[in-house]
Amino acid sequence: MKPFLKWAGNKYRIINHIREKLPSGERLIEPFAGASAVFLNTEYASYLIADNNPDIINLYRHLQREGILFIRYCSTLFTPENNVQERYLTYREEFNATGNRRRRAALFLYMNRHGFNGLCRYNSSGVFNVPFGKYRKPYFPEKEMCYFAEKSRNAVFLCADFATTMKKARPGDVVYCDPPYVPLSATANFTAYSAGGFSEEQQVHLGSAALHLAARGIPVLISNNATPPVLALYRKAVCTIIPVRRSISCDGGSRGSVNEVLALFQQESAGL
Repeated sequence: MKPFLKWAGNKYRIINHIREKLPSGERLIEPFAGASAVFLNTEYASYLIADNNPDIINLYRHLQREGILFIRYCSTLFTPENNVQERYLTYREEFNATGNRRRRAALFLYMNRHGFNGLCRYNSSGVFNVPFGKYRKPYFPEKEMCYFAEKSRNAVFLCADFATTMKKARPGDVVYCDPPYVPLSATANFTAYSAGGFSEEQQVHLGSAALHLAARGIPVLISNNATPPVLALYRKAVCTIIPVRRSISCDGGSRGSVNEVLALFQQESAGL
């Protein structure tokens, strides 16, 4: 099932590769939930789904609690009258000002589907500032939201950073991490990376946390771009390189195949 959110880098396109590499276990933990494609397309007994973006988790919690009632509430925003720039900007302003968490959740979905390219972007003051997308008829993902609501019966949603989330892992858990990717370029290195506020230090910390969990018998699978710095960082993992077709220009006008890595940290392979 596709995620109901439009999300840059969502893992639906490589979900079969991910499922092949994920070990069995009782609970799947995702510290970087995003659109939650892996949660939606795996079959664990339970889930801990976390993200450090409170708007994602707020939306997921309302959908989990209210189900079809919340879906119907969100659908009222998807009308022809609301698919114009003036109305979008009005709703965006309301979203940034409101303290009503239910309303904010519904508006977050509205902007995800009506905003430019499904982007999620905030300025330094925490103000959502994605421009209007100018789509002919934005899709309302009712079927996908219903599936998510049903699936979420076995999930706990947590707003936290990856370090806090990974500390909650226990034997019997499996962890899948989809951090902001290191960039692809001939001179790619961690110090050049700042997208999403995920720094060189955090990339290294994530790799160390994966090794620590693997030493305790808790497997961790991480996806990332297959750059030399990433492969060096994941040298104690079992790495699988997969070609992924994606946009390689800012306007999406050209597409090409790039290499991504799925790095599996586990006790036996890491020699721990």
